[in-house]
Amino acid sequence: MTKSLDSVRQKLLADHEVRKAYVALDEEFALARELIAARVRAGLTQTELARRMGTTQSAIARLESGAQMPSVKTLLRFAKATGSRPVLKLRAA
Repeated sequence: MTKSLDSVRQKLLADHEVRKAYVALDEEFALARELIAARVRAGLTQTELARRMGTTQSAIARLESGAQMPSVKTLLRFAKATGSRPVLKLRAA
């Protein structure tokens, strides 16, 4: 992160309501980061991954943006298409 972007982020997160919303979305963004990492490790573009999954590039983009939460079925297809293995963990809050 650049210094200016980091300072803007810090200022925004100083607001309690903004921080609360940010934390609430963190898990969704973490999943999106995992999906992107799996695709990149597999050396695939969004279009190539979409072809393997029988879907569209725009559907992959929505998954990777965190705008759409995938079903378990979709996660399993994503994992298979990227040569990955999904791992689900539930931790105490």
